[in-house]
Amino acid sequence: MENWQRFQLVRQLTKTIVLDTAQAGLYEFTDAVREFVAAAKIKTGLLTVFVQHTSASLLIQENADPEVCCDLERFFQRLVPYGDKLFRHTSEGPDDMPAHVRAALTAASLSIPIESGKPALGTWQGIYLYEHRTSPHRRQVALHLIGE
Repeated sequence: MENWQRFQLVRQLTKTIVLDTAQAGLYEFTDAVREFVAAAKIKTGLLTVFVQHTSASLLIQENADPEVCCDLERFFQRLVPYGDKLFRHTSEGPDDMPAHVRAALTAASLSIPIESGKPALGTWQGIYLYEHRTSPHRRQVALHLIGE
Protein backbone atom coordinates (compact mmCIF):
# COMPACT_ATOMS: atom_id res chain seq x y z
CA MET A 1 0.00 0.00 0.00
CA GLU A 2 1.38 3.38 -0.95
CA ASN A 3 1.30 6.48 1.22
CA TRP A 4 0.13 9.56 -0.60
CA GLN A 5 0.74 12.93 0.87
CA ARG A 6 -1.03 16.08 -0.06
CA PHE A 7 1.28 19.04 -0.61
CA GLN A 8 -0.07 22.53 -0.63
CA LEU A 9 1.59 25.86 -0.91
CA VAL A 10 2.52 27.10 2.53
CA ARG A 11 2.42 30.85 3.06
CA GLN A 12 4.27 32.99 5.57
CA LEU A 13 3.43 36.46 6.83
CA THR A 14 5.08 38.73 9.36
CA LYS A 15 4.09 41.84 11.23
CA THR A 16 5.48 43.90 14.10
CA ILE A 17 3.08 45.18 16.73
CA VAL A 18 4.17 48.18 18.79
CA LEU A 19 2.85 48.38 22.34
CA ASP A 20 3.28 51.40 24.59
CA THR A 21 3.40 50.56 28.29
CA ALA A 22 2.89 52.93 31.22
CA GLN A 23 4.44 50.87 34.03
CA ALA A 24 5.14 47.29 35.09
CA GLY A 25 2.21 44.97 34.47
CA LEU A 26 0.37 42.96 31.85
CA TYR A 27 -0.93 44.48 28.61
CA GLU A 28 -3.34 42.37 26.57
CA PHE A 29 -3.02 42.45 22.79
CA THR A 30 -5.13 39.42 21.82
CA ASP A 31 -7.38 41.45 19.52
CA ALA A 32 -4.41 42.73 17.49
CA VAL A 33 -3.21 39.14 17.02
CA ARG A 34 -6.69 37.97 16.01
CA GLU A 35 -6.94 40.79 13.44
CA PHE A 36 -3.55 39.85 11.96
CA VAL A 37 -4.53 36.18 11.66
CA ALA A 38 -7.94 36.98 10.16
CA ALA A 39 -6.42 39.31 7.55
CA ALA A 40 -3.88 36.64 6.58
CA LYS A 41 -6.66 34.22 5.56
CA ILE A 42 -4.59 31.23 6.71
CA LYS A 43 -6.92 28.50 7.92
CA THR A 44 -4.41 26.06 9.47
CA GLY A 45 -0.96 26.94 10.69
CA LEU A 46 1.25 28.14 13.48
CA LEU A 47 1.74 31.63 14.84
CA THR A 48 4.95 32.58 16.61
CA VAL A 49 4.84 35.67 18.82
CA PHE A 50 8.24 37.06 19.88
CA VAL A 51 9.05 40.06 22.10
CA GLN A 52 12.16 41.92 20.95
CA HIS A 53 13.33 43.03 24.39
CA THR A 54 15.18 41.58 27.39
CA SER A 55 13.18 43.34 30.09
CA ALA A 56 9.68 42.37 28.94
CA SER A 57 8.10 39.01 28.21
CA LEU A 58 5.00 37.26 26.86
CA LEU A 59 2.29 35.27 28.60
CA ILE A 60 -0.92 33.50 27.76
CA GLN A 61 -3.09 34.14 30.77
CA GLU A 62 -6.69 34.41 31.92
CA ASN A 63 -8.39 37.51 30.54
CA ALA A 64 -11.77 37.28 32.31
CA ASP A 65 -10.80 38.63 35.75
CA PRO A 66 -8.30 41.53 35.84
CA GLU A 67 -7.28 40.52 39.37
CA VAL A 68 -5.33 37.61 37.83
CA CYS A 69 -2.93 40.08 36.20
CA CYS A 70 -2.71 42.16 39.38
CA ASP A 71 -1.99 39.04 41.45
CA LEU A 72 0.76 37.99 39.04
CA GLU A 73 2.45 41.38 39.38
CA ARG A 74 2.15 41.21 43.20
CA PHE A 75 3.70 37.73 43.14
CA PHE A 76 6.63 38.85 40.97
CA GLN A 77 7.14 41.90 43.20
CA ARG A 78 7.60 39.51 46.12
CA LEU A 79 9.71 37.04 44.13
CA VAL A 80 12.00 39.61 42.44
CA PRO A 81 11.64 42.97 44.21
CA TYR A 82 12.81 46.18 42.59
CA GLY A 83 15.90 47.73 44.17
CA ASP A 84 17.17 44.44 45.65
CA LYS A 85 20.77 45.02 46.85
CA LEU A 86 21.71 41.60 45.42
CA PHE A 87 21.92 43.07 41.92
CA ARG A 88 24.95 44.98 40.62
CA HIS A 89 23.57 45.75 37.14
CA THR A 90 21.68 48.98 37.80
CA SER A 91 22.89 51.14 34.90
CA GLU A 92 19.30 51.94 33.86
CA GLY A 93 17.88 52.16 37.37
CA PRO A 94 16.85 49.94 40.29
CA ASP A 95 14.23 48.15 38.16
CA ASP A 96 16.75 47.15 35.45
CA MET A 97 18.14 43.85 36.71
CA PRO A 98 14.88 42.73 38.36
CA ALA A 99 13.25 43.23 34.94
CA HIS A 100 15.85 40.96 33.33
CA VAL A 101 15.32 38.28 36.00
CA ARG A 102 11.53 38.45 35.56
CA ALA A 103 11.96 38.11 31.79
CA ALA A 104 14.24 35.10 32.31
CA LEU A 105 11.54 33.43 34.42
CA THR A 106 8.82 33.93 31.83
CA ALA A 107 8.89 33.64 28.00
CA ALA A 108 10.28 35.62 25.09
CA SER A 109 8.15 33.73 22.55
CA LEU A 110 4.84 31.89 22.24
CA SER A 111 3.65 29.33 19.70
CA ILE A 112 -0.07 29.36 19.02
CA PRO A 113 -1.81 26.91 16.67
CA ILE A 114 -4.15 28.37 14.06
CA GLU A 115 -7.34 26.39 13.49
CA SER A 116 -10.21 27.41 11.21
CA GLY A 117 -8.51 30.75 10.61
CA LYS A 118 -8.30 31.70 14.30
CA PRO A 119 -5.77 31.39 17.12
CA ALA A 120 -6.64 28.20 19.02
CA LEU A 121 -6.92 29.93 22.38
CA GLY A 122 -9.07 28.63 25.20
CA THR A 123 -12.21 30.46 26.33
CA TRP A 124 -10.50 32.60 28.97
CA GLN A 125 -7.03 32.86 27.42
CA GLY A 126 -5.54 36.17 26.34
CA ILE A 127 -2.12 37.09 24.93
CA TYR A 128 -0.18 39.54 27.06
CA LEU A 129 2.99 41.55 26.97
CA TYR A 130 4.39 41.52 30.48
CA GLU A 131 6.24 44.79 31.06
CA HIS A 132 8.87 44.37 33.77
CA ARG A 133 10.16 47.96 33.88
CA THR A 134 8.45 50.50 36.13
CA SER A 135 8.60 53.40 33.65
CA PRO A 136 6.89 53.76 30.25
CA HIS A 137 8.41 51.88 27.31
CA ARG A 138 7.64 51.26 23.66
CA ARG A 139 7.81 47.50 23.01
CA GLN A 140 7.97 45.64 19.72
CA VAL A 141 6.40 42.23 19.29
CA ALA A 142 7.15 40.29 16.11
CA LEU A 143 4.45 38.02 14.66
CA HIS A 144 5.28 35.22 12.23
CA LEU A 145 2.44 33.17 10.74
CA ILE A 146 2.98 30.09 8.61
CA GLY A 147 0.29 27.87 7.18
CA GLU A 148 -2.21 27.22 4.42
